[in-house]
Order: sequence, then C-alpha cells, then structure tokens
Amino acid sequence: MAHLIAPSLLASDFANLQQECEMLNNSEADWFHLDVMDGLFVPNISFGIPVIKAINKHTLKPLDVHLMIEKPERYISEFKDAGANILTVHYEASTHLHRTLQAIKAEGMKAGVALNPHTSVDLLMPVIEEVDLVCLMSVNPGFGGQKFIEGTYRKVSKLKELITKANVSTKIEIDGGVTSANAKDLIECGADVLVAGSFVFKSDNPAGTISELKNS
Repeated sequence: MAHLIAPSLLASDFANLQQECEMLNNSEADWFHLDVMDGLFVPNISFGIPVIKAINKHTLKPLDVHLMIEKPERYISEFKDAGANILTVHYEASTHLHRTLQAIKAEGMKAGVALNPHTSVDLLMPVIEEVDLVCLMSVNPGFGGQKFIEGTYRKVSKLKELITKANVSTKIEIDGGVTSANAKDLIECGADVLVAGSFVFKSDNPAGTISELKNS
C-alpha cells in the first residue's frame, strides 16, 4: 500500500484556515493531522474542540487528531462529535491505556498511540492488537519546526518487527521534522504515514510539497 501524507495544520495560517483546508482537499494529502496541546502534557497550547469542529466543516478527508494532553480519556466522545476519525493518545499520558483504546473504538474511531522519543516501542507489546496507529514522535512534542531525531529510523524498524510478529495491520506514523530528505528512508524502514507541518505550510508551493512527499 502506498504511504499516506498527513499535513499538520499546526503550521498552517490560522487567519485563513478555510483556504488552507481547501488547499489540502485539492492536494494529494490523505489526512488532516490536528495537534491538540494543553500546556500541561507539553509546554505549548494549540487549539481544541471548537477549532476542530470548524475544520471539519471544510474537510473532505479524514481528521487524524493527536492529543498531547493529560488524561485524554476525559474527552473521547467530544472529539468524536467534533469530527475525529482517528484519535491518538500518548502512552505517557494514559494510565489505563487498554481501557482508553477500547473507549476510542467504542465511539467508532480508529485508535492510535503516540510515543515520545525516549519511550520504547516494546512497551506497546501488551496492547498492539488494539492499536490501529502508532505515532512515533521524531521530535520532542510541543513545538513545530524542530530538527528530526536520527534515532527514529531504528525505532521504526523495531516497531515494524513487533507489528509483523504480532500479525496485525497497525500503521506506523512519523511526526516531527519530516522532509523530502528523510521521507524515502522512513518509508523504507516501515513508515506508513508521514506527518509534515512546517515543511509543507512554509514552502512556496504547499500542494507541490505534499506531492513531493507522496511520491517519495
């Protein structure tokens, strides 16, 4: 299966959000990646449910919602109502991860787990059958435009081995510092979904940049 591209709207122009959504609708992007930050789990605040509802009115593609918040289980049904198709919670923020994943699926969404750079993929072994998507943070979460962490390649390969051994169809998503310089190597290691924010939205031709990543 061809890899997917999920541009992160965190790097978009919020004064022209509808226009940015329409650009993505007309591009080769597969998903809209939405980073929700609470200023507690990560040292930054982004946007929440009202903005996602607004984006959902203008999107023709699935909403890939990444919760960088404490106690994400509190808001599962609210994010479903806002339009989330995929809901990803952080391993580090979820005390009862298995229960949270089941609750996400009960709402009819795909369930994802995100791992910070220092968190081992081996910790997912007990729940991998419940996980539709693993989001590997290839920068420290909280801010866009950071430099890619080179150790991510090994992590992708190891996670791919775990998924293959478990005989599940869990997708691997890479979030942080993704560019055309590392996209091909990430895909060869086993990545299925590439998240790109600044690289897309700060380029002279965002739709062309998405196409470049799609055809890596």
